[in-house]
Amino acid sequence: MRSSGLDTLLRDLTDRAVQAVPGAAACSITVRRADRLLTLAGSSGLPGGLDMRQYENGSGPCVEAAATNAEQYAPDLAVETRWPTYTSYAVSAGVRSVLAVPIDVEGERGAALNLYGVEPDALGRGRDAARAFAVRAADAINVALRVERRHESTADVRTALLSRSVIDQAIGILMARERIDAQIALDRLRRVSQDRNVKLRDLCTDLVDRVSGNGRPTDARNGRG
Repeated sequence: MRSSGLDTLLRDLTDRAVQAVPGAAACSITVRRADRLLTLAGSSGLPGGLDMRQYENGSGPCVEAAATNAEQYAPDLAVETRWPTYTSYAVSAGVRSVLAVPIDVEGERGAALNLYGVEPDALGRGRDAARAFAVRAADAINVALRVERRHESTADVRTALLSRSVIDQAIGILMARERIDAQIALDRLRRVSQDRNVKLRDLCTDLVDRVSGNGRPTDARNGRG
């Protein structure tokens, strides 16, 4: 999950793209993550559903640009024949032209900067500006995604450390209560975990809670509470 700061940064990026590219009325950023396309950010003027309709149908300029790493330009969606389901929806939403420029995003299998115009061929004279902006935007997007991954990694490490801590506490409880060594205590906990079909972490948390006064101690010798 991205922080609000990263969301704001990416949203500002799409707003700046609208200002930088002649003819652009709205902008979004498409990224393929875990074999699924999603919109990383959208500008303030982006009509709802424009990207999602493409993802649902598996076709459209954004999908093609992200999948093929080739620029896609539809100067007039009213006469465009490549993506009939999407084009009819886009025209009904007031969009007449679309430009999707591939973005090189680290660690992802496809991304695109998507620009929308409200007039036919509105983006024709802005294609060079869009390409230049996409190159600059890639740097900012990559930084944002690195920060996001770092936060996710930190959260994973924190969860692992907390799990390790409660397991160590449970091992200590059994060592003191049963006068056994750490390996035997861990083996008993694992056996009870398997017998009860519960996660080792959850079993240990329950044992620690009970011994600390929230209930009667769990008997790790035979799996009974």
